[in-house]
Amino acid sequence: MKTVSIGSLTLDSAQVLDHAELAYERLGDENAPVILVCHALTGDQYAVGTEQNPGWWAGMIGPGKSVDTTVFQVITFNVLGGCHGSTGPSSVNPATRQAYLADFPTLTIRDMVRAEYYALQKLGIKNLVGVIGGSLGGMKTLEWGKMYPEFIRTIFPLAVTPYYSDYGIAFNHIGIMAIENDHDFNGGNYKDSTVLKGFELARMAGMVTYRSGSMFNQRFGRTGDASEFDIQSYLNYQGKKLAVRFDANSYLVLLKAMNTHDIKEAVLEVPVYSLSFTNDLLYPSELTIPWLKKQRTAEWEIIKTEYGHDGFLTEFEKWGRFISEKLKTFVLPEPIR
Repeated sequence: MKTVSIGSLTLDSAQVLDHAELAYERLGDENAPVILVCHALTGDQYAVGTEQNPGWWAGMIGPGKSVDTTVFQVITFNVLGGCHGSTGPSSVNPATRQAYLADFPTLTIRDMVRAEYYALQKLGIKNLVGVIGGSLGGMKTLEWGKMYPEFIRTIFPLAVTPYYSDYGIAFNHIGIMAIENDHDFNGGNYKDSTVLKGFELARMAGMVTYRSGSMFNQRFGRTGDASEFDIQSYLNYQGKKLAVRFDANSYLVLLKAMNTHDIKEAVLEVPVYSLSFTNDLLYPSELTIPWLKKQRTAEWEIIKTEYGHDGFLTEFEKWGRFISEKLKTFVLPEPIR
């Protein structure tokens, strides 16, 4: 695992994280122009991964793909507050030499972006061609455009709105309450996420929002018996699966940060190239397009899909060309040999 230390980080809350570090994946020639990719809520830094364990955007990034690694180098950080190598609730607090757990400070999306800006400087990156991300990663992408316009040339916010919808906050609230009211949560000082049934329930609630109702109906139908329908088995499986690979405190930190995301009054200096997806319950295009129309330079498309919010994680053939075509307008080097 690759990590970069950013030292002490002062947060929006005025609290200071000492010895903060971010885990990252870096691909392509290190002399090539840089694209920063931002992951979603429970994602990680392995956007591409390996042949044996492909990452969550392996279909988008690589030689000859929409984000072409013969032209660009690509960096993805595990988000600050996460649990895959970056400083988060399960990390050791240098002041106490114990895991932060419930004592980990509140974060904002701006804190996450600020941490990545410092990390890029530590890696010797002086500017970015673009920032691309969906969902929570899309929130970070928008904040990059607001906070560091002199550092980047363009942004690609996907499946995101300039502020988090009330519908999204409602489901986040259900998830937060499910976790925090679990007896075994112990105020955040639990020993093992896998025993938290509230965490599993939180994931189930989230899963219901990620795809369209018609896709659920097409995929599952009524093939089970009355004791447990297929959709119930699917949600139970997804809840247990997340509890094994993710940390409940990190989940809470990130949900609460998402709730505070709001740049609806901002007019960005950088060009904005945005994609929305039909049937996205959490980030509907009707909240995004009015904001895009206020920007100095903005283009967008609405991608028709039954995948809803998860559209940015699949069906790359429908929308990957939008990314690649826009990137060509900013960098037109010869392929790296």
